[in-house]
Amino acid sequence: MRLNELNAHERRLWDAYPQGRPVEAPVGPAGPDGGVGPDGGVGPVGGVGPAAPAPQIRSDVVAALLLGAHAGHAPGDRPALRLTGARITGLLDLRFAEITAPVVLTGCRFDEAPLLQGARTRELAMTDCTLPGLVADTAQIDARLVLTGCRLTGPLTLTRTQINGDLDLRDTKIAFPDGEAISAVHAQVGGDALCTNLAVEGTFRLSGAAIEGEFDLEGASLRAPGRHALDAYHVRVAEDFTCHPGFSAEGRIILSGATVAAAIGFCGARLSNTGDVALEAVDVTVARNFDLGLGLTVDGAVKLDGTQVGTELSLRDAELAHPGGTALSLRATRARETDLRTRRPVDGVVDARNAHLGTLHDAPDTWPADLRLTDTTYDTLASPLPATERVRWIRRSPGGYLPQPYEQLAAAYRRLGHDDEARTVLLAKQRHRRAGLPAHTRLWGHVQDAAVGYGYRPLRAGLWLLTLLACGALYFALHTPAPLEPGKAPPFNAVFYTLDLLVPIVTFGQEPAFAPRGTGQWLSYALIAAGWILATTVTAGVSRAVSRQ
Repeated sequence: MRLNELNAHERRLWDAYPQGRPVEAPVGPAGPDGGVGPDGGVGPVGGVGPAAPAPQIRSDVVAALLLGAHAGHAPGDRPALRLTGARITGLLDLRFAEITAPVVLTGCRFDEAPLLQGARTRELAMTDCTLPGLVADTAQIDARLVLTGCRLTGPLTLTRTQINGDLDLRDTKIAFPDGEAISAVHAQVGGDALCTNLAVEGTFRLSGAAIEGEFDLEGASLRAPGRHALDAYHVRVAEDFTCHPGFSAEGRIILSGATVAAAIGFCGARLSNTGDVALEAVDVTVARNFDLGLGLTVDGAVKLDGTQVGTELSLRDAELAHPGGTALSLRATRARETDLRTRRPVDGVVDARNAHLGTLHDAPDTWPADLRLTDTTYDTLASPLPATERVRWIRRSPGGYLPQPYEQLAAAYRRLGHDDEARTVLLAKQRHRRAGLPAHTRLWGHVQDAAVGYGYRPLRAGLWLLTLLACGALYFALHTPAPLEPGKAPPFNAVFYTLDLLVPIVTFGQEPAFAPRGTGQWLSYALIAAGWILATTVTAGVSRAVSRQ
């Protein structure tokens, strides 16, 4: 490129490049005949006129500098392209180029999307720039890639891009509503991914990406109604994955298969994907907390199936709504501690089947109407509550009788030393089971329940025995039965005679020696039958209770 072909702004940039001096190309008043005025402006003849468009610098000039066309380097020079306020015309094509100088652009406007596919550069930093897109897939950036406060009207393509420093997209707006606004599939970021206040219309896709620092989406806004707002499938983050506070998304967020070495946070975020899944985080592994509370609002389903949480999974003060469907799915989720104290009851099904919830925090006033607890386990209940309340908690699960939730709850009470509450739960289990049995079996169940509470109320048997003994002894004391052999019969004792009738096998010699008549005879039959029923129910109930210990 010949120097006499350069306009004044291009020549200033050319001269400043070897030493890396910043070049500002401000819009100023006009010089004569549309020429360059004393401050670099362009305008009508004769004095000061209205501000002209931003000074133009051809993309060919920028490319020539970055590809080594300037031969005037002196010892000690540190070339860099630092440009402010220019309009860069034409296509900046740096595909597969080796760029040794850092590029720092501020307030510049591109007519066409720059092409950096397969290029290698030291650093690329754009601040408050306007671009119709940026294509930098498979590029290698030795330091940072900065796009802060920029406006992109087309996609940002970073597929398989390797960035050894930070990826900085703070305060940038990217609009490509019909496709992938950001494509960073399998990108590698050696530092932080800083996306604070990023606004994206279209899909933000970084599936398979690796971020060696923090992924910060605080205050970001992602909009892709009916599609994927954020696709972070199998992403790997070495520090925190932060989406709070002020984060909002319209469309599905996918974190499935992600590995996060610190914590994931959505506190204060707003997620919306009405009638569908708003947050899909299946088989996620997070070393510390997975925080979905403290003001999180979700219009749509949250799916956390198979997720492994190192410390606490929290939905404290969250609001979840997915009417008519599963609002929160925790199937096979594992956490050391789980907090389900939402701001209000979840509007939809909460499915915790096969989950291990560790220490479980919950509150009766926020229990969901439909709670699935089949094969759910937990180490302890932070708020045990009376067993009668916890039984109502279990019974919120629809369908027929399932023994495991009762067994799990009873085991939790035993670990807390509340054996009486554990027996209450197991009694409720037998009553629930009885409801689905045939009529004759239900009848026998009612007898066992009334007699000894299925073995979990053993004192009830003693009360029955004392009641029957008192009734029989009183009657036979007033209506002494006649002896079978008057000369040989022992002296009559109403108490031991009634005991002889009530207690099977054991005999006190009273019952064989006397023969009641009329009402006394029918009463003796009733006492004998009651004794056998009581003995049978006690044996069955106690053996059942002992086998559960």
